[in-house]
Amino acid sequence: MKTIVIKNFGGPEVLQLAEMPVPMITNPSQVLVKVRATSINPLDYQIRRGDYESFFELPIITGHDIAGDIMTVGEAVKQWKPGDKVYYSPRFGSSGGYAEYHLTDESSLSRMPDNISYEEAAAIPLIGGTVWEMLVVRAQLKKGDSILILGGAGGVGTLAIQVAKSLGAFVYTTGQSVLHEELKKLGADVVIDHHKENWIEEIKAHTNGKGVNVIIDTVGGTTLSGSPLALADYGSVVTLVDIPQPQNLINAWEKNATYHFVFTRQSRDELHQITELIENGQVKPVIDSIYPLEEVQKAHQRIEDSKRDRPLLGKIVLTV
Repeated sequence: MKTIVIKNFGGPEVLQLAEMPVPMITNPSQVLVKVRATSINPLDYQIRRGDYESFFELPIITGHDIAGDIMTVGEAVKQWKPGDKVYYSPRFGSSGGYAEYHLTDESSLSRMPDNISYEEAAAIPLIGGTVWEMLVVRAQLKKGDSILILGGAGGVGTLAIQVAKSLGAFVYTTGQSVLHEELKKLGADVVIDHHKENWIEEIKAHTNGKGVNVIIDTVGGTTLSGSPLALADYGSVVTLVDIPQPQNLINAWEKNATYHFVFTRQSRDELHQITELIENGQVKPVIDSIYPLEEVQKAHQRIEDSKRDRPLLGKIVLTV
């Protein structure tokens, strides 16, 4: 089978096309999936460059989203059969989706919604669990709340806007001016161009100084220290970005703010919630671009390049 293998940590050039044997079922609860599409996540390039070196033994096949068809099932598998369409996120630390076939335990599988394509389905599993964890489990976002999603054009951001709107929230987000129309189509009520405007001052102006109930951080930098200035009393800040430098949170204390730190979530139960929203038409995957598996280096370059010819909007997908 075709695979993309990482034999050494480094830039996109270490992603190499290789032939490997199709994996065989060795456990009765396992399922072999024909991968139709996968996608690119920041987690994938972080693994590629060695950020999680202690969790992986080279060579590595990465890729944390899979949409495809079940080919064969182990003898203990009763809920799934060959031909079923599934989507899921391979477990962190295991072999990933940059391959023609993937072997997984049945416990990781979710039924793929009928109203989306393989490419659209591949854009959802990893960010689906993450967004549900951030908005619902941690922030406990509810109808009537106001939320600011920093970085609305990314994979997490485009999904978070739609989920927040489905929950009945008033949605603020940040994004380049050229993307404002698209972000509003997703459900954003107000879009702030963070390149031209101070998002903290804009939120204060829009909320008459009260701030928003929830801030979702997908961009990092000084967001943790700046967020309380745009946060309502007893509000929540939820971030999925690591913290390379110490930050002064004195303003969080004054607001009685709650901070939540979320590492990527690979929860089938949380993905089920997103599946329902997709089937109900409340959420639609947003695809930035599609590349064949053989052009994975170009796909990684696009997600990492800060000087893109056009802004990133949604997920980058690989067809297999």
